[in-house]
Amino acid sequence: MLSISNLSYFIGGRPLYENANLHIKPKDKIGLVGQNGTGKSTLLKIISGDYQPTSGEVQKAKDCSIGFLNQDLLSYQSDESILNVALAAFKETLDLQDEIDQVLKEMETDYSEEIMNRLATLQDRFEANEGYTIKAKAEEVLEGIGFKTSDLQKPLRTFSGGWRMRVMLAKLLLEKPSLLMLDEPTNHLDLPSIQWVENYLKTYEGAVVVVSHDQTFLDNCITSTVEVANHTLTLYSGNYSFYKEEKKERMEIQQNAYENQQQMIKQTEKFIERFRAKATKSNQVQSRIKALDRMERVHEVVNDEVSVNFKFKFSKQSGRDVVTLDNISKAYGDNVILKNTSARIERGDKIALIGANGKGKSTLLRIIDGSEKGITGRTEGYNVIKSFFAQHQLEALTLDNEIIQEMSQAGSAKTEMELRGVLGCFLFSNEEVFKKIKVLSGGEKSRVALAKTLISEANFLLLDEPTNHLDFQSVNILIQALQQYEGTFVTVSHDRHFIKGVANKIWYIENYEIKEYPGTYEEYEFWKSQQVEEKEADTPKPAKKEKPAPTQSQNEINQAKKELKKLEENLSRVEKEIEKLESQKTDVELKMADPALYANEDELKKVQDLHQSIHRKMDDLNSEWEVLVDEISALQEVLA
Repeated sequence: MLSISNLSYFIGGRPLYENANLHIKPKDKIGLVGQNGTGKSTLLKIISGDYQPTSGEVQKAKDCSIGFLNQDLLSYQSDESILNVALAAFKETLDLQDEIDQVLKEMETDYSEEIMNRLATLQDRFEANEGYTIKAKAEEVLEGIGFKTSDLQKPLRTFSGGWRMRVMLAKLLLEKPSLLMLDEPTNHLDLPSIQWVENYLKTYEGAVVVVSHDQTFLDNCITSTVEVANHTLTLYSGNYSFYKEEKKERMEIQQNAYENQQQMIKQTEKFIERFRAKATKSNQVQSRIKALDRMERVHEVVNDEVSVNFKFKFSKQSGRDVVTLDNISKAYGDNVILKNTSARIERGDKIALIGANGKGKSTLLRIIDGSEKGITGRTEGYNVIKSFFAQHQLEALTLDNEIIQEMSQAGSAKTEMELRGVLGCFLFSNEEVFKKIKVLSGGEKSRVALAKTLISEANFLLLDEPTNHLDFQSVNILIQALQQYEGTFVTVSHDRHFIKGVANKIWYIENYEIKEYPGTYEEYEFWKSQQVEEKEADTPKPAKKEKPAPTQSQNEINQAKKELKKLEENLSRVEKEIEKLESQKTDVELKMADPALYANEDELKKVQDLHQSIHRKMDDLNSEWEVLVDEISALQEVLA
């Protein structure tokens, strides 16, 4: 479908890619991974045609359409409602609707057979494009990624950049391009929306290439991984977890090959040095010199995994109760966040606060911190020393400070050597510690702010989305640091890999109350899945297709027969309703074929609305008919 051949791309003489190759096949689900700055987003822009390669070529099939979600779309503005912006994905269908409307207007004065045939043709094409369902599809996708039904008619311009990005993602998903390219799609999504997108991508009919630092997201929706490193592209035929294991094995093989080659080189060099001056060995010496020159050298493995090992010091240990919330409430006007709810944070708790955006997670974090105004019922424990990390901490960094200077102002009383050790754990080594804050990227500023938070000698940390802007390596560093932290913390995060690595309790807000699960995130997920299964078990289901066991009681058989009779009656009812609607549809279409109808605009609209209403009812009844047929077949097999 798309082929990248011998691709090279240089920025100011520095190569991002040199003779890189990649083939993308239909239905491929590819995760593009690599350290920040290696050129992942650049590759997507080369594929989309935004950038031109220095050499090499990108070839795609004639019928290959490309959809590209990138961070540049954050600036997109429109006065259209978000529903209309998403509906723009169905341009051809909307154009057909405009043509139909125009023809209907012409038919007010033109009653010719030609225009009637034109209308019929357009309506057939509109129906073939599922024109009557595009609104429902757009609503489903928008609500799936987090919008409320009441939001759909609001102008795009009234939403923040992150929410506008969601709308653009919805539009892309509805367009269904042959190749869907997503650059950090989870950056602006909450956990339920991330899970919805995962499920959508799993069954996506086209190919997908995604850049993401969310390891769980990649594991759940990709089937192959392409690593961007050393100016080239390396394919691994599995998800992110497979890639990590496979890469580890390849690195071991490469390191062994490197060590063996180095040993052989040393032996050869010793031979050359020993016999260089002997005329009888001159041919052998020259042969080995040439062999060394021609030898393709194996590179030593550079392990980019960083181990964090520094101790957190507390000037004081907190009491057993860190923060107690007793019967607290919080609302912004009519928007109720919390209502008469209580919770307690104890020393040693590692709490992850999860859930959808808009549920009040950040508000609750500020309530715990004590910085939210108008709250009664909060009690802070003995000797609690807090440190609060949020994205605005990045703006609080002093831009003209060097990194080491900024760290020294964290109040930890650490020496410069100790601060260098901490910064080394956060990927700032050697002379990099003297970089000015103002020249750092968003991810680098996050690492500095996090490092400041962790060395502040606080015994209680509040972390609001600490993994934002961090790459894989930085997230793993933060996980290791928090695993070694002996104090208490509460973190808001949508990164499941991060939550799994650090939390021993899960909090979420439900029905305006703080709910707690006293275990890890993996245990919480299992518990939630059990709850769903129990709920489904309580819902009446059609009988299973397995034949009844020999020990089946007569009562059970009689009950199955009663259920079968009831289903057959429902099937008969549905078939009669479908037949009735078919008759109504024929009558309506005869009316629509009458030129006189188009002289009365109000009557015309009523007939068109009725036609659409009949179509929707028939779709619903046909779906019900299919379910009933399956259920009847299952019961008939049971009774056979």
